[in-house]
Amino acid sequence: MVNTDRLRQITDAVREAGSLGVGDLAALTGASEMTIRRDLETLAAQGVLERFRGGARSLLVRGEEPPFALRAQEGVEAKRRIAADVAGLIADGETVVLDSGTTCLEVARALRGRRITVLPLSLPAVNALADGPGRTALLVPGGRPRPGEGALTGPLTLASLAALRFDTAVVGCCGLTAEQGLTAYDLDDAAVKQAAIRAAQRTVAVADGAKLSRTAHAFVAPAGALHTLVTDATAPRSEIAALGAAGVAVRTV
Repeated sequence: MVNTDRLRQITDAVREAGSLGVGDLAALTGASEMTIRRDLETLAAQGVLERFRGGARSLLVRGEEPPFALRAQEGVEAKRRIAADVAGLIADGETVVLDSGTTCLEVARALRGRRITVLPLSLPAVNALADGPGRTALLVPGGRPRPGEGALTGPLTLASLAALRFDTAVVGCCGLTAEQGLTAYDLDDAAVKQAAIRAAQRTVAVADGAKLSRTAHAFVAPAGALHTLVTDATAPRSEIAALGAAGVAVRTV
């Protein structure tokens, strides 16, 4: 098991149980207790759990999104394939509003240096685009960064979106199904996604396959509000078919 898979397994197991000992986690993952102790230190530094002698207790409640730092290590190659495909959908000269999240951060990296105008909705994406060649016109919205995420939210972000119009909105999600639509864990984040969708002529959603069987508690938009979904080959075929029937053009990479 690679390190990122083991960290996710430990995170899920400790969250489900509330707390677990080092020995239990070693038996679950097949790793040595020394390795588990190092993993617990890593997860404690990311705010996922709290260490105690001989084990750890979860700091995440049910339905809460894992920290950005942990998510950023997961499925990196799939996220890069999704980002490259999204970049191919955007023509030179377009205006783009780019959502927050780890997949949208990869999209920002894929768009770096393109002759487009971009409004990123997170500090990590702002930094990624600011470091690129000067051909990209970078617009920076106001807003309050969410701790640990860097996602921009609040009245200033909403006002920035209300004042502008875009060719394309690239939107991430925490969950997406044909029945429940696009959902998010954070209410302020959901409001920003809604404003981005309203401000754009078309909406391209990005999501790894696991999110197509998940629903978070904050509703963003019905599936039919999306023009295109770019996902990976792990997406459930039944959900891809259902989204297609709802009018979404689904691209798997």
